[in-house]
Amino acid sequence: MAGALEGTTAVVTGASSGIGEATARALAGAGARVALLARRRERLDALVGELDGAVVHEVDVTDDDAVARTLEDVARDLGGIDVLVNDAGYGSMVPALEADLAEWHRMVDVNVTGVLATTHAALPHLVRAAQGPRGVADVVTISSVAGRKVASGKVNVYAATKHAVNAFSEALRQELAARHVRVGLVEPGLVRSEMTEGSGAAEDAEASMELGLMEPEDIADAVLYMVTRPRRAAVNEMLVRPTEQVR
Repeated sequence: MAGALEGTTAVVTGASSGIGEATARALAGAGARVALLARRRERLDALVGELDGAVVHEVDVTDDDAVARTLEDVARDLGGIDVLVNDAGYGSMVPALEADLAEWHRMVDVNVTGVLATTHAALPHLVRAAQGPRGVADVVTISSVAGRKVASGKVNVYAATKHAVNAFSEALRQELAARHVRVGLVEPGLVRSEMTEGSGAAEDAEASMELGLMEPEDIADAVLYMVTRPRRAAVNEMLVRPTEQVR
C-alpha cells in the first residue's frame, strides 16, 4: 500500500511502543506524515528518526488541555489531520476484591477520557480534511475483544472501558457518516505487548498456543487496511484474534 496515504497527516497516540509504534510505522510506510504522541519522549525520539516527515509530541492523553494544544499544533504545522488512531491504553487485570481503586481510575482516565479528549480535539480537523482532495477522513480506536465479551472476572474495569469506547465510536459513526468521516474499531485479542507481558498473559498464552500470540504488526495491518479503503467503503469494526484464541 505504498503511497496510499501520500499527502495526508496521521496522529497516533500511544506511539512509543507496541501497537501504536507498529501503526505509526505502517502509516508512514504508506506515505502519511505521522505525529507521534506518547508520554515517553525518549522512545518517540528513537522512532521519529526512522520515519520520514514524522514529528514528536510528548503528551499525556489524560490532560485535556495539553491534548487540545498538541492537536492544534499538529494541524497547524502539518497542514491538517486526516487520520486519528487512538491507541493509548492501560490495563490492570486484577479481581475486584483485590483491586486498587487508583488502578480503576487510571484505566478510565486513559482508556475512556483519553479517547474522548483526543477525538474531541481532532474532530474539527477531520471534518475539514474530509472536504479536501482525499474526500474522506478516519478515526480508528484500538479497543479489545473485551469490548465485546467479558471472558473473565479479572477484566472487570478494563472491559468496561472498552465497552464504553465501542459505544462512543458507534454513536460517532452515525453522526459523522454524512460528513464522510469514517469511524472504525479494531478489537484485538491477545497481542504481544507491555500489557500482556507484564500481566503474565503472554507467557500463559505461549504455553497453551502452538502458533502463539499476535504481534503488534498484525493489528497495524488492520488499521492500515481500514484507512486505505476507497472513500465509498467504511470498515467500521474489525475483531482480530490469534488463530488459537477461543474466548
